[in-house]
Amino acid sequence: MRVLIMSDMEGVSGIVVWEQVSGGAAMFEEGRELYTEEINAAVRGAKAAGATEIVVVDCHGAGKGWSFNSLIPDKIDPDCEWVAHHGWGRYDELWEQGCDACLLIGMHARDGTPDGVLCHTISSVQYRNLWFNGDLVGETGVNAALNGYYGVPIVLVTGDEAVCREARDLLGESLPTVAVKKGLSRFSARQLPPVRARQLIEDGAKNALADLTRTKPYVPEKPTTIRIELASVDQLAEFKGRPGVEITGPLSVESRAEDWLTAWNQFWPYA
Repeated sequence: MRVLIMSDMEGVSGIVVWEQVSGGAAMFEEGRELYTEEINAAVRGAKAAGATEIVVVDCHGAGKGWSFNSLIPDKIDPDCEWVAHHGWGRYDELWEQGCDACLLIGMHARDGTPDGVLCHTISSVQYRNLWFNGDLVGETGVNAALNGYYGVPIVLVTGDEAVCREARDLLGESLPTVAVKKGLSRFSARQLPPVRARQLIEDGAKNALADLTRTKPYVPEKPTTIRIELASVDQLAEFKGRPGVEITGPLSVESRAEDWLTAWNQFWPYA
């Protein structure tokens, strides 16, 4: 069994403020350690479930040289390999070779979620809302669609209660989730101690991978329209002149194509 783990930082137990997830900030090293250990828990669970190949992809944009490079190398579980400093969603090797399942670890809720810790969609300052056809999604939805294009199901989502709820709404109530904290506001939470959170993630990964039939790959209906609501009018400039992309309002942009990945590539250029 070949397992992909896509990870983010904001949904990790113990993390509640930007200073813990922003490269170079005073609390970032603490955040990196908390982040790495939750990934290790997922790796242990995947191995216990019988995974023969486990690849971890760091999907956290921390800024500067830390973007997609926030895991601590000498603390990563030796039973996996990991991808660092590669464009978000652009590591496709395992998908193309044949991947059985994907775990989303440390996820956060989409922008505007009242109980979503550090909630945002792609950028904390640029985007407000994102739709795939009629589905309002956050980054969990983006990761699910990336996997779904290759026929890979999301079998576990971990993070705060808000993102677990969001994931089940999108992918089905049968989706296994692990909530490691409950958001009290965007910058506060009632949390499980990291040791307990890691054990729940390990157990959750093992159990989720024991039955891959509980969830199906998420594939937005074809043809696909991706609609973006931006935070301010000046941000429209970067979308002008892109093939397949239309500015539809003072804060809205649409990308249309025959399938989701083509529409996504028009919106999110390969980088």
